[in-house]
Amino acid sequence: MTTTDHPITVPLYRLAHSRTGDKGNRSNISVIAWHPALWDVLVDQVTEAAVARQFAQRRPRQVTRYLLPQLQAMNIVLDDVLDGGVNDSLNLDSHGKALSYLLLDMPVTVPTHLAPYFGGPAV
Repeated sequence: MTTTDHPITVPLYRLAHSRTGDKGNRSNISVIAWHPALWDVLVDQVTEAAVARQFAQRRPRQVTRYLLPQLQAMNIVLDDVLDGGVNDSLNLDSHGKALSYLLLDMPVTVPTHLAPYFGGPAV
């Protein structure tokens, strides 16, 4: 950040979009930057610890992050977060897109000079 650049806090969906999948009791959420200029902020703030805090109510046993810098994307794997798995759970809202929306609602702090690169819906 420059000395005149004031940080702003926005939901993650302003910086990235996502894709999801699940297998058994494991959820897989990909986070893809809207623009390469936003990649460093994603790497700095969408950490395993930050994701675990965002999903604290779901109590993931483990959160693992895989970085794909050439795509400005990351893959987040959450273990034991699907109430036993899609076929074992009566809680259909805990799977797929619902979990990606929970992640994309995570607050991130961004220098204002990066605002022109935001994507997604403005609030």
